[in-house]
Amino acid sequence: MLCTTVMLQYASAQQNSTLQGTVTNKTTGEKLVGVSVAVKGTNTGTVTDGEGQFKLTVSQPFPITLTFSYVGFKTQDLVVTNAGQTIEVALVSTQILGQEVVVSASRVSQSIMESPVSIEKINTQAIRETPAMSFYNSLQNIKGVEFSTQSLTFNSVTTRGFNSNGNTRFNQFVDGMDNQAPGLNFSVGNILGMSDLDVESVELLPGASSALYGAGGTNGTLIMTSKNPYDYQGLSLQLKGGINHVGKKQGVGTSFIPDLSARYAKAFGKFAFKVGVSYMQANDWRAQDSSNINRLFLKNIPGYSHKDDPNYDGINVYGDEINANLQDAANGILNAMRQQIIAQYQQANGGANPPPGYVDAALQTLPQAQPFLLGLQNGLIPDTVVSRTGYNESDVVDYDTRILRANLALHYRFTNTLELILQGNWGRGTSVYTGADRYSLSDFNMGQYKVELRGKNFYVRGYTTQERSGDSYNATALSSLMNETWSPSASEWYPTFIGNLVGARAQGQDLSTALLYARSQADANRYLPGTPEFEAAKKDLTNRYIGVGAGRGGAKFNDKTNMYHYEGMYNFSDAIKIFDLQVGASYRRYDLNSDGTIFDDANQDIKIDEYGGFLQVHKKLAQDKISLTGSVRYDKNENFTGRFTPRLAAVFTVAPENNIRLSYQTGFRNPTTQNQYIDLLVRANTRLIGGLQSMLEKYDLYNNKGYTQASVQQFQLTGDPSVLKQHTFAKFKPESVSAYEIGYRGLINKRLLIDAYYYYNRYKNFVSTLNIIQSPDGTPMGLASSDAKIFSTVVNSTNEVKTHGGAIGLDYVVNTWTFSTNTSFNTIVDKSTELYNDFNTPKWRFNLGVGNRNVYKNIGFNINFRWQDTYRWTSTFAVGDVPAFSTLDAQVNYKIPSAKAMVKIGGSNVLNHQYITSFGNPSIGAVYYASITFEGLLAK
Repeated sequence: MLCTTVMLQYASAQQNSTLQGTVTNKTTGEKLVGVSVAVKGTNTGTVTDGEGQFKLTVSQPFPITLTFSYVGFKTQDLVVTNAGQTIEVALVSTQILGQEVVVSASRVSQSIMESPVSIEKINTQAIRETPAMSFYNSLQNIKGVEFSTQSLTFNSVTTRGFNSNGNTRFNQFVDGMDNQAPGLNFSVGNILGMSDLDVESVELLPGASSALYGAGGTNGTLIMTSKNPYDYQGLSLQLKGGINHVGKKQGVGTSFIPDLSARYAKAFGKFAFKVGVSYMQANDWRAQDSSNINRLFLKNIPGYSHKDDPNYDGINVYGDEINANLQDAANGILNAMRQQIIAQYQQANGGANPPPGYVDAALQTLPQAQPFLLGLQNGLIPDTVVSRTGYNESDVVDYDTRILRANLALHYRFTNTLELILQGNWGRGTSVYTGADRYSLSDFNMGQYKVELRGKNFYVRGYTTQERSGDSYNATALSSLMNETWSPSASEWYPTFIGNLVGARAQGQDLSTALLYARSQADANRYLPGTPEFEAAKKDLTNRYIGVGAGRGGAKFNDKTNMYHYEGMYNFSDAIKIFDLQVGASYRRYDLNSDGTIFDDANQDIKIDEYGGFLQVHKKLAQDKISLTGSVRYDKNENFTGRFTPRLAAVFTVAPENNIRLSYQTGFRNPTTQNQYIDLLVRANTRLIGGLQSMLEKYDLYNNKGYTQASVQQFQLTGDPSVLKQHTFAKFKPESVSAYEIGYRGLINKRLLIDAYYYYNRYKNFVSTLNIIQSPDGTPMGLASSDAKIFSTVVNSTNEVKTHGGAIGLDYVVNTWTFSTNTSFNTIVDKSTELYNDFNTPKWRFNLGVGNRNVYKNIGFNINFRWQDTYRWTSTFAVGDVPAFSTLDAQVNYKIPSAKAMVKIGGSNVLNHQYITSFGNPSIGAVYYASITFEGLLAK
């Protein structure tokens, strides 16, 4: 409990009155700086200065009501009736557990204790004191939250399983705008988001939330809200510097991280605006796992180089995905020579075909054919698969990661309850992302632009998301194209390799030595990283778009996909006294525009329309001890059948500040734009395609059916063609989930908050990745042909996928000390054996935190320990184990009230124990930082 003494002095000058006062903390004697003081019902207000004093000129007659609000304190009104009045006001700190107000659980304001579903909240005070480098990174300390880190600036968030490098089962909103990149179908970390200076609150809904937020969010929704310019005025600055790559564990010396942010907001009567900018640059984490893996059959093979395995394919080595069976390659070379002999004969003989035996006889006389003929006849060419020599990831991606963000918002309040908002958020970033391949997001940028009219009981908004790929490219494809540009596989590299192999073996070399010698000769004069030839080829290929034709044949994307969204909601609760009622509707259009570099839009325009609406009813019973909520939503995507998603929830107050909640929620996820229309050649014979009927027909997969990856693997192991299984495609449908949850939230003696839940999820039509191999002639024998094609597409699982889990969190507050701990578990019960299981979740996670906002004379600190169990990671990029790890984050801060400043020194993973969050992604080391933050400067 904090007590604030306010001394008000009155002076009259014509029609205006000047109120002056001082705001202090009775418990500590601290003068509170930056307290917002406003005249209720007007736009008149100010904030306390460095001495905790304020001066406010008003024109209203007495009595008037002053509203005092301050981060970390409960807002309270104070009535002033006459001049010279001395008033003492006791303000209750919101740091008292259970006092937080949340909005996202029901789309209306309510106490977190009364939330009908599980919800987590981070307020401005917690963001300011987080030990993480940024507020976005601090999300991983919340119970049940899972992180996948692809780079220093690119993190994917989810809850309750099915983590992925780009999570399409988790919604992320910024000021009501869906933050997903419409071409990538997921949020690109916090590249288009907010700086720490502009975040007012973060609310997290674990689990299904489609009943209120529409498609997506089957595994969670993150709601981020920025500070409005009326309540948070003045200039705020944050100067932060950090270092990473300490200890050269990734072969890189210690690197400096500048991170600068600024925000300015001002209100002029009814009008207010804010503008913000932030910039961060760093030497990114490096993905350096060179262990051998067979990507097609997801089987790890010992070794770290071609010395260990002629068909070596390193996880973070690219270009070595291209391979060939040496005997097949030799026969292919000889067949090409035969065709050349036939063509020459026909040209010399008026188109007539050569007589029987002529071609083989002529072939025997060709000097260039002798190594292949002799090699096959004498067994010098083994039945061995050999891959090309690849390039390390560090050779082909841009590790100079950077983010530039800017935002502008204009607000106009027609009345105290009616407000118009024009807002634009823009971000540009360079990062590395993992999908089916590794992608270098170079100068990738996105903009979101919104118009919103908000009243007491309603809002209507329209916004657009504009995605631009910039100079982004496929690093895996680039490496293969580098090899092909220098030495084409079929016409040069493999002929050279086989010729030298045959020569070496003919001279008595053993096979292993001969294979290495043949590679050294085939790689002679290869483009080497750092040489002018390498850099010139890399520049050329990263400036040319993916595809065939003029200006094509490169690795660059050309994505200019847009999304347009319109929605509104009205709260009828003031008009209907029996129960609370909210209704809403939305319309969305995706306008795909990748110029054929991602989608099947090279020769057609692709637009996808979606619409939906929801209704929610809320009623309290039994003297407010029972709270019932029912919601239902209908959504329709033009490519799929429409569906209803209901939600039922009940909260029972079993004792004061002790509630039990029960909920049944449903969620659904339309297949993403990429799930529907992607058409991307990722390797010479491997293509990602959408699951719509038109995409499958394009590649004749209904007639020439592909063989499932699992059955081809069995065929390779056993040689038995009876194990082969062709896949028959069924109708592609949206994925849905039914989620059952029981939870308890209780406050014991105002100090101990207990929050626990258990959930059980059942997924139907689970959208999973399917890899198939299409034989050119439809027979098993054709699977060994170089013309065989690998397709990675998406289908619905025919079986239900079931998961369950739970979590418990304990928060204890005593004076200025806070202690917290939470643990969560998630597990999958039933999973498909034919399809990818991308549950990608450790069974157990654990967090432990301790902090003190003012342990001694404005000095505070915060420490958080995090641990998670080992688990198996499955994705289209790679499959492997993620080892268990633990990490420690810590910070200490010093507040300087007179300067409205806070100095903070801290670090994430301070013990610098390298760890990975997903297989094939970079190892994460320590980041140490120091910052100084000024808030509310120049505020009047």
